Amino acid sequence: MKFHATAARLTCAAAAATAALGLSSTGAADADAFVSLPGGDLSKTLSDGTVVHVRLDGESAGIGPSLGAIRRTASVSGNAHVELSGGTTAVGGSIYPGYTVGCQADISGDGADGGPSAGTTWSGGENAKPTAGGNVGGNLTLGPGQATSFYVLDGEERDDFGDDAHRPRNKFEGADGSVSWSGEMIGLTGCAGPAQARAFVNVEVETDSVISWVTLWGQPFGLD
Repeated sequence: MKFHATAARLTCAAAAATAALGLSSTGAADADAFVSLPGGDLSKTLSDGTVVHVRLDGESAGIGPSLGAIRRTASVSGNAHVELSGGTTAVGGSIYPGYTVGCQADISGDGADGGPSAGTTWSGGENAKPTAGGNVGGNLTLGPGQATSFYVLDGEERDDFGDDAHRPRNKFEGADGSVSWSGEMIGLTGCAGPAQARAFVNVEVETDSVISWVTLWGQPFGLD
């Protein structure tokens, strides 16, 4: 998936979207359940006094009919916004949206204060973030007690040598940036019990004085 595909639309303006609750008209047995999620809002003050404000809005999930351990699916959408104020001069940053998925695993909690215990690494405070590594795309296989994270963006940009490189982020300059994604698929196999997912927004912030990470978590939702 690349940024020019409709599945990952970038926008520089703040966006808001709503999703209707209910079932599609194809019939209850085969229908997706579309759930509007509350998103989230987080402000962190960095060591140089810079205030990082991260918002997740327009978040929704279309939950497909469960086939037990064979297949669980969801189509997810959302918008992430970052605003920097105070402190020293804001150079810019990068936004890394993604999802954590767990099979019979607790992925609830406030990430900066402990967060999901499975599939994530926490260094505490403003540096806490999920361990998604370079994983892009939501085709996952998980067993009981397992969780993993993945990114939804796969953008092309030039590396230090002028070659094309893929990065799971939207990079911005200055004091604000935003990104939107729509119709990203989560496909989970191998999980016979309850399964959950939740959005996260990792933000790398750069000012004249510091480079730091801030993570905002969305609300968990079931994949059953």
